[in-house]
Amino acid sequence: MRAKNSPLSERAMALLETRTSLLDQQALGLFVKKYFERGRRFIDNLDPDLLPVYVLDRDALSHRARQFKDAFSRVFDPVSFYYAVKSNNCSGISEILLENGFGLDVSSGVELEMALALGARDIVFSGPGKTEKELALAAAHSESVVVLADSFTELERLEKTAASCNRMVSIGVRLTTQPTGLWRKFGILPEALADFTAQAAQSPHIRMRGLQFHTSWSLDPGNQVAFIEQLGKILRRLQPSLRKRIEFVDIGGGYWPEAGEWLQPAGTPEGKLRDALGEPPGPPMRHHGLGAAPITVFAKAIGEAVLKHLQPLFSGRICLEPGRWISNDAMHLFIRVVDKKGTDLVITDAGTNAVGWERFETDYFPVLNLSRPALTEKPCHVLGSLCTPHDVWGYSYWGSGIEIGDILMVPTQGAYTYSLRQHFIKPLPEVVFL
Repeated sequence: MRAKNSPLSERAMALLETRTSLLDQQALGLFVKKYFERGRRFIDNLDPDLLPVYVLDRDALSHRARQFKDAFSRVFDPVSFYYAVKSNNCSGISEILLENGFGLDVSSGVELEMALALGARDIVFSGPGKTEKELALAAAHSESVVVLADSFTELERLEKTAASCNRMVSIGVRLTTQPTGLWRKFGILPEALADFTAQAAQSPHIRMRGLQFHTSWSLDPGNQVAFIEQLGKILRRLQPSLRKRIEFVDIGGGYWPEAGEWLQPAGTPEGKLRDALGEPPGPPMRHHGLGAAPITVFAKAIGEAVLKHLQPLFSGRICLEPGRWISNDAMHLFIRVVDKKGTDLVITDAGTNAVGWERFETDYFPVLNLSRPALTEKPCHVLGSLCTPHDVWGYSYWGSGIEIGDILMVPTQGAYTYSLRQHFIKPLPEVVFL
């Protein structure tokens, strides 16, 4: 008699049959054409001796900032915008966004020092495990900084710190959106809000002003909308005297750029399982894509959810903390081919220490050969010069051919790359503003 498959094996078999959506070829072609045109403009104004280099597109960054503000300003009034510095901590990006009317969302003392040095006057300080030194810095600049408290004990420590320097510190509290798993490290449980608010009210050097939550990596507004509904239920149970203290609700970030998430076969669920089984994850020239909603769709859905679930319980300011959505399209990497070991393998002068992780083994970004441009993709292992086999830029390139000395562009590397770069073997690229 044939043994019955276990539930786990049945799930594995089903996963192997999964077909993650393929990347839309028309969208890919338009993307490649757009960045070939921009890339040529950049290198015409770029000293080739600077390669490898990050290029920051000022106009693209300001354009993204205006797009985001316009989308949410139509549905919220009053509304405040804070750039999440951790997505790209290049100080020049924060400086440009300050000029565009953004505040800064910082997650460490290092980022807070940078924000203060830039003259920022509207800063939110988020993140777990803030040190005594970091809390003291925030308290010393309480006229510019709102601390988003992450726990009851952090509230106690901040009260002591504020008392020691005789400062009144404004705070919000982060509410965790996932009470299980690793995301539970952030914030307090929503059902503990009443106790937290009461404790803050008993802290003479603390002014409790608002709430913050963050759902992260959202391809559509479903996660934000669901938590706003949950938050409405929580606020209804809060005593009116405590509810009146809430002047702002910070909806956080996590808005995915509208191009969506582009994946190598190894980045798909079925590809990961095949890799674990010792099988090739899939053809390297097959690209997958998960679509993302336009920012106007996020704004409309979140606005409707706030209107339905939070009003009239709350009539204060809405805050938003975009990072990836703002910075992703504004920075690009330019590298050069220094060795060719075959028609299907080249080595570049830059390693993926420039982005800090093995991103391109799972994430797909077109590699454009600006020296031999063509709207044709060719298979080729485009690898970096680090002494590790995981130093991968891509498994293909766009162009008519590829030779030593060719300049390659890896576009849209502005989010969670520069901030994660690391001093490993090779020097880090500089940043040029164009």
